[in-house]
This record gives sequence, C-alpha cells and structure tokens, in this order.
Amino acid sequence: MWKFNNKYLVKEEIPEDAIGFIYKITRKSDNKIYIGKKVLSFSRKKRLTKKEKLEPENKRKTFKRVTSISDWESYWGSSKELKEDINLLGLDEFEREIILFCKDKRSLTYQEVKYQFLFNVLEINSYNGNILSRFFRIK
Repeated sequence: MWKFNNKYLVKEEIPEDAIGFIYKITRKSDNKIYIGKKVLSFSRKKRLTKKEKLEPENKRKTFKRVTSISDWESYWGSSKELKEDINLLGLDEFEREIILFCKDKRSLTYQEVKYQFLFNVLEINSYNGNILSRFFRIK
C-alpha cells in the first residue's frame, strides 16, 4: 500500500486531474531512500481495425488513442539495486510514500528532480545513482 499524508492512500483521494505522482521508498532498517515519479495512466496510438475504419467517423483516420491504467499500485521503482534489496529483504522492510500528485508531465519531471535535490540523493546513501542521467554520484 502507498502512504499519502501519513495514512494509507484510498483511490478516491487521488485528485481527478492528477496524471502522476512523486514518491519516496524507504528501507526501514537504515532509512535508505529512493525518490522517483510514476504516471497513473498512459496514452498510446493504436491502429484502427478494418471494421473500425468502416465507421463513418473514422473514414480518414488510421489510428486511435487508447488510455491504459499503469501498474502504479504494485510499482516498486526502477532502481535495479532497490529491486534486488526488495527480493532479498522482503516487502515488509520497505515503506512507499506519495510525496505529491502532479497535473502534467512537465511538473512531474520538474518535481521529481526538485525532490531528488532536496533529499540530497547523490550525497547520502540512497538508491538514486543519478538525476536526469546528467548528475551522478561522486565516488
């Protein structure tokens, strides 16, 4: 379960205009963290079927937009090191927290970077190895 505002998140609490969120995953034993972003759903183009092309409103169209719900409820980050620790230590050793919801992709990326710098993920013991693939941990 995800936590939000120090309590477990209920789907109805998610703002309707939110497209994603910034999150923090914490290893309970030593407070090692991971800061990331996750979209709630994504949109992609899908080719129309022959049957769909015959419909009057689709005469000149070849694609349609399809929205799919993401795996955000079961998501545990993209860090390889974090995933290995989760497999080794178990889910009970980690806590997932939503820091904030975002309304567009630009603010989602901006807020992720902002919180990664605020939490000093490159200077402390964290699972984040870089920020935007431009700023890296000094070894």
